[in-house]
Amino acid sequence: MSLSRMELDGSYSPLGLVTKILAAEPTLRIPVPVEEVAQALDIAEIREMETDGFLGGLVTDAARSSGGILVQKGLGRHRRRFTIGHELGHFLIPYHKPASGDKFMCDRDAMRAWDTKKVSQFLKMEAEANRFAAALLMPPPHVRKFLGNYSKATLQAALDVHEAFDVSKEAAIRCYVENYGERLAAVITRHGKILRSYKHRDFPWIEARRGQPIPNGSNYHSHRGDKLSPLMPTSAEGWIATEYGQRVPFMREQVLPMGKGFAVLMLWMDAEDDEHDPEEDMTSKERLANRAEQYGRS
Repeated sequence: MSLSRMELDGSYSPLGLVTKILAAEPTLRIPVPVEEVAQALDIAEIREMETDGFLGGLVTDAARSSGGILVQKGLGRHRRRFTIGHELGHFLIPYHKPASGDKFMCDRDAMRAWDTKKVSQFLKMEAEANRFAAALLMPPPHVRKFLGNYSKATLQAALDVHEAFDVSKEAAIRCYVENYGERLAAVITRHGKILRSYKHRDFPWIEARRGQPIPNGSNYHSHRGDKLSPLMPTSAEGWIATEYGQRVPFMREQVLPMGKGFAVLMLWMDAEDDEHDPEEDMTSKERLANRAEQYGRS
């Protein structure tokens, strides 16, 4: 790999750095060989550490002449790859400074920070490192090309990104709904309660918050089995704020059971649904089931 840090000069944002990495290494393999990339960018070693409190760490000198990445021993492959990308982001963004001491030590909360507008400088740095890792492992030009084969919104596209780019399912789902699926949102749940959510900028504010039960109108409650459901009509009430007397927006929902009580719900809103046929993409069996349910409610 001919990549070097000299080719990244002048870029400090997560996406800017990844853009220069792709320009300098146009034949970068997918899945991205993140350890090779780190070594080419002056990470001298990547070694495991035994700790219960931290997933990763970065050790470097004041001049950032070189660095060493620490990864918690026993991490799964996807979490290990993302952690290495996260710590590499800290190393490459020059204004990232440890909160205390002379090295970065990043726990699970750090790995879940995504809002770069946080008032806390620490959380902003962690969010930028996460965004760098996500963009490096799922380079936007490669993901856009990959998703060109999907004409309609579906969680299957995110599952295929998970496989092709060697990232976790949640990382692929977040990337898909936030960046590539207009009017999409994904809600991560466990045992019928909401853990967290991600959404595209064109999707309304999600009213249901962490710790609350999944709304009664969700298809989650009627889904059976462990397979990905079709994208079916669902009630928007409970998910988004609706004003009295106003027409409730048309929404569809897809349910993906993930084992151990976890499930992902993908929400999709039609921008112009005045003449929308909610049964357009259903099979005959699905249409019959949907009509039976609707008649049962009336």
